[in-house]
This record gives sequence, C-alpha cells and structure tokens, in this order.
Amino acid sequence: MAESSTNTTGFFGHPAGLSTLFFTEMWERFSYYGMRALLILFMTTAASEGGLGFDETKSAAIYGLYTAGVYLLALPGGWMADRVIGTRKSIWYGGIIIMLGHFILAIPAVFAFYIGLVFIVVGTGLLKPNISAIVGSLYSEDEPARRDAGFSIFYMGINVGAFLGPLICGYVAEEIDWHLGFALAGFGMLFGLIYYRMSAEKNLGDIGLHPNKDSDNNEGADAGQTKVIGLVFTGIAIAIIAALQMTGTIDLFTARGLAEAVGVLIAIIIVLYFLYVVIAGGLTTDERKKVIVIFFLVLGAAMFWAGFEQAGSSLNLFADRYTDRVIGGWEVPASWYQSINAMFIIIFAPIFGWLWVELAKRNLNPRTPLKFGFGLIMLGLGFFVMVKAADIAASGLEAAPFYLILTYFLHTVGELTLSPVGLSTTTKLAPKRYVSQMMGMWFVGTAFGNLIAGLIAGNFDDESVAQMPDLFMSVVTTSVGAGIVLLILSPWLMKWMGDVK
Repeated sequence: MAESSTNTTGFFGHPAGLSTLFFTEMWERFSYYGMRALLILFMTTAASEGGLGFDETKSAAIYGLYTAGVYLLALPGGWMADRVIGTRKSIWYGGIIIMLGHFILAIPAVFAFYIGLVFIVVGTGLLKPNISAIVGSLYSEDEPARRDAGFSIFYMGINVGAFLGPLICGYVAEEIDWHLGFALAGFGMLFGLIYYRMSAEKNLGDIGLHPNKDSDNNEGADAGQTKVIGLVFTGIAIAIIAALQMTGTIDLFTARGLAEAVGVLIAIIIVLYFLYVVIAGGLTTDERKKVIVIFFLVLGAAMFWAGFEQAGSSLNLFADRYTDRVIGGWEVPASWYQSINAMFIIIFAPIFGWLWVELAKRNLNPRTPLKFGFGLIMLGLGFFVMVKAADIAASGLEAAPFYLILTYFLHTVGELTLSPVGLSTTTKLAPKRYVSQMMGMWFVGTAFGNLIAGLIAGNFDDESVAQMPDLFMSVVTTSVGAGIVLLILSPWLMKWMGDVK
C-alpha cells in the first residue's frame, strides 16, 4: 500500500492522491463533454456558417463511430498500461494526445477534423481506464467503504467537468467560432495536464509508475489460447461483414455502412465470446450461471446506452432545431442542454447513494437485474416525453425546454440505477480468472450501445420531421420492452447470481 493511502486529511479526509486524480479527470471530462456537445452540431451546420455541411446520416454515423471508439480503445489502453508503460505514463501520454486532438480540431479543414477525432479516441483510450484504476490503488483492501466513498468523490469530479464543458465550450463555439470552441476543450485538457504534472509525484508516490507484468493473464486460459480465440472470433466476424458487403446489405465506403459493419463486428464478438466462455471456458455450473447473468447485464447496458447516448446526437439536434430556447430576447445555446444530465447527477447521486444504503439496512435494496430493468423503463419514459415534444415539432411549432429537461431527468434516474452498479456487479460475478476479460466485455457492450445511438440518430432530419414521433416511440417500445423482459427474468437471474448482492 502506498504511503499516500494512509493520509486521511489530504482531500476531504481521503488520500492526497485523490485530489490529483479528481482535478485531472475533471478537466479531461471538461474537454471531452465540451467537444461532444459541439460535435454533431458542427458537422450538420452549413459550410457557409462555419460547419462541415454533412447530412444527418453521415454526421450521426461519425458520431457513433467516435463515441464507440472511445470505449473500444479502453481495452488496448488498459493493456498498454499494465504490460508496457504503467498507468501513470498512460494517463500523461493519453492526456497529451487528447489535447493535441482538440487543437487539431481547431484547424478549419476537413482532414484536420478526422485526424483530431482519431487523436482524441486514442488518447481517451489510454487515459480513461487507467485513471480510474489508480483511484482504487489509493486504498487498501481492508477499507472498502472508504474506497467506495473515494470513488463517489471522483465521480463528482467527472460530472463537474461534464457540466462546465458544454456551457463554456458550447457558448464560445455557437456564439463566436466553432473552432475556438474546440480549442477551449484543448486548453481544458492542458490545465488538467499541468495540475497532474505538478502534483502526481508528490501525492501518488510510486503508485502506477511501473507496468504490472506479473498480471499477464493469470485469469483465464493461457495468453496464447486467448489470443488465438480472439483472432478466430474476429475472423468469423470479418467474413460475415465481407459477405454483407458483397450482397449489398451494407456499404463499407459510406460512414453509415462502416458504422453498421463495426456494429456487426462488435455484436458477433460479444455473442461468440460468451458462448466460448460458457461452453469451453472450464467453468463450474455455478460459474457458468453467473457468466450468463453477466451476458444479460452487458446486453441491458448496451440497450440503455443506445438510448441514453441520443443526448449528444438526436436530442442535441432537437434542442438546436425544434426547441424554443429564447429567454428574455436571448437564445440559449443548444449545447447548454448537454450540461443538464451532469447537473442532475451532481444533485441526485448522493441521494441515490443514501437511498441504497437505507434500503439495504431494511433488506429492501433491489438487486442488480431489477435495477437494470427499472433503468431501461425510465429511459423509455424519457423518450415518451420526447414523443410529445416531437408531435409539437411535427405540427410546425417549437417545443418548450421543459420536455428536454424532463427527459434528461428521467434518463439520469435510469443512469443512477444502472450504471454505477453494473460494472461493480460484473466484477463480483465474474470467475476470478476472467475478471479482466469480463470488465473488457462491459466496455465493448458500452461501445456497441454508443454505436447504435449514432445509427438511430441518422434517421433524424428536417425532411422526416413528421416521422420523428414514430422514431422516438420506437426507442420507447424497445427500451421499455427490454426493461420488462429483465424484470420477468430477474427471479431466475437473481437465483443464478447466488449470494452476490
């Protein structure tokens, strides 16, 4: 245990290293969500007004590929830290790459736009999983309650950044210049890097300085077999995609076709991976049941994010085009609505944390499958509100801001019942030799949901405004239906979970 973990007065009674990670992550999330709030608006804005002039289908596909890539590259980013350069260097180099990506986006050229996105995806893949890993390393194994509290404080830093980024970057981008907004996101990451550089050595000691090569896949079949299985799965998926291309089902030479192909690839890998582990993973009957539960949780999370991540795409466009944003003669930037979810998280996360503890004291705390089902239903209710707003837009009027605010509130409630418990439960259910792989599959499922979100948003355009209520209603029926299925299956899933709470 690092010396800093014994420091009870460094940061709200927690190790001093938590302050380093809190503010670094806060600024990284400032840059990420600040840019995310601009992304689809910038792509769909006419070139004569400083945007790229892409249509909604292409813009939404690029958005989906970008947000999916962030989560997919968390897997090699974690491997790079564990096996090659250590978590501390991964955070540092990842932050530098992210910063460069934002500054490249500030260059008014289409080629710079694509290069900048790639930089941000790669940098986030290096930084995001590893900074969270160091938070856990600040605490010893015999202080789980203090560790949970530390992660709660860290989570607040994430949402402070997510709240401020769209407000500041969004205002500058929409009111002054798009590229200046991207540059501000880059400066946000720069501030985080400066603070990290100034405080890491002092506050983190030797935590994360060196790679953890001893952990190289003790958790499953040997490394060689795992890599061979991965190559086989990927080969099968690529063969199926090639067949779809040859039959004209998808077109890899368009942004949407590429996004669809990546979606097929991810879906096949998820299904084949879990089939392999259940059938040939050398599991006991009890372990096999728990892995099946994880499969359903990953699917549930993917479906949730497929709706929730409409915030940055279709709901962002709805705020821009169909919402009455004028207050006292001043038009509120559309990107500001991207801060609402973070604001609700900051307000309600402590309340939900308290609620789960109080319910647990009375042996009434719902188990994970029930929380997942409830979260999906809340997601659907949020989109049911948007059906009403879309009816107004289809009639030629502008919807009141209340509709988006209520939608984001319902989505936040759903997020708080699903997201914080999902990954934690996955680590508890996974057989010890598969823990890292199951955590990786959680990220893959999240990537799949983000990609689907982009594909759904591709159906959102001014010419089909009359079909917008049906588009949102399809999300309602899918998410509520999935939630009900999980509630129906929950008695069996909870039985298969055994004593895991």
